[in-house]
Amino acid sequence: MSETVQFWLAVGIFLAVYTFIIVEKVHRTVVALVGGTLVIALGLVSQNQAFTKYIDFNTIGLLIGMMIIVGITRRSGVFGYLAVKSAQVAKGRPVYILVALGLVTAVLSALLDNVTTVLLIVPVTFVITDQLEISPFPFLITEILTSNIGGTATLIGDPPNIMIGSATGLGFIDFIANMALPALVILVITIAILAFFFRNQMHTDEDKVQQLLAMDEKEFIKDYGLLKKSLLVLGLTMIGFLLHQALHLESATVALLGAALLMLIANEEPEDVLLMVEWPTIFFFAGLFVIVGALEASGVINALADGALRLSEGNVVLTGVLILWLSGIASGFVDNIPFVATMIPLLQTIGQASAMPMDSLWWALALGACLGGNGTLVGASANIIVAGISARHGSPISFWQFFKVGFPITILSLLLATGYMFLFFWS
Repeated sequence: MSETVQFWLAVGIFLAVYTFIIVEKVHRTVVALVGGTLVIALGLVSQNQAFTKYIDFNTIGLLIGMMIIVGITRRSGVFGYLAVKSAQVAKGRPVYILVALGLVTAVLSALLDNVTTVLLIVPVTFVITDQLEISPFPFLITEILTSNIGGTATLIGDPPNIMIGSATGLGFIDFIANMALPALVILVITIAILAFFFRNQMHTDEDKVQQLLAMDEKEFIKDYGLLKKSLLVLGLTMIGFLLHQALHLESATVALLGAALLMLIANEEPEDVLLMVEWPTIFFFAGLFVIVGALEASGVINALADGALRLSEGNVVLTGVLILWLSGIASGFVDNIPFVATMIPLLQTIGQASAMPMDSLWWALALGACLGGNGTLVGASANIIVAGISARHGSPISFWQFFKVGFPITILSLLLATGYMFLFFWS
């Protein structure tokens, strides 16, 4: 099979998969698995390449480990406690609750990572919305968007940042110094827009608010022994995330170690624990990684990135703008992890072959990839995790539901990020 045929086959399969995801006639996990196995069957990638090169088992392992930890922790009743407590602090008013959950999600995403954060916050959200008998959609969308924005601020907040830091030697302080300010500005504006946009969708009866305020949050704790064990392991896991680079451990190793430790000390049955994992989400990721791997192997992603960079003709400002917007738009459709994995060696090559200052280009890539993950439902890991949990809860989020909110926010975020880059790097 010629390289040209492989190129267009990879493009065709990718577009077909996304079309089926958008129209939602077939479950997205089934579509991703069909697409992933098809590119292997057609020889666009080998089975060995799919499993050893393109499926990101660090992401898969991180998701499984955190799903297990959160699933066991949920049995203690702590999420119900946190839900009632936070809602009472917000006086039971849905708009205030939305703002509070958005801010908490962003802060935790910066300190931990956005996947872990949404796994912790979403169960709390459902307790609140069930009690108030309102749609969880505004809250879940807010949490997805703020998790990706908050994760932009630090080295460990979003996988693309971890990959960029590892490749360039940029450290935790470097990311905070250069990424925290734009993330904070975009966060505040985004929450204000969402609170205004959803204000008419969060009405509830006053008696339900009073019932929520009158509840005793301590009654939700069902097992204090399990709570102590869960919080201990969760705390150790968080410390592991903060130190994993110094310890030379991948984040998946930290998460799976925490999950195994909690299963051990909580004396949980493996059969019960594994039912807590969102397996449809895991297999969706696996299929999507292979499909994007076929785009990479056939040269599609490299051609797209290389062609855009050639337009800049060595101008650092134009190169930076192209990187920011290319990564921002493409990450919404291709998933930011494999896209950044392709861009890193390309930027390293540009740095070696030119005299352009590279720091601003790395920040442009980080901003574009992290903020671009808000563009579509499949743009970032946190998006897919929340969608999977929401579907299991009986409140599915469609591709178009998310797109109508997430994509405009992404465009606004990229405009603000562009202004920031001009103000601090390209002036």
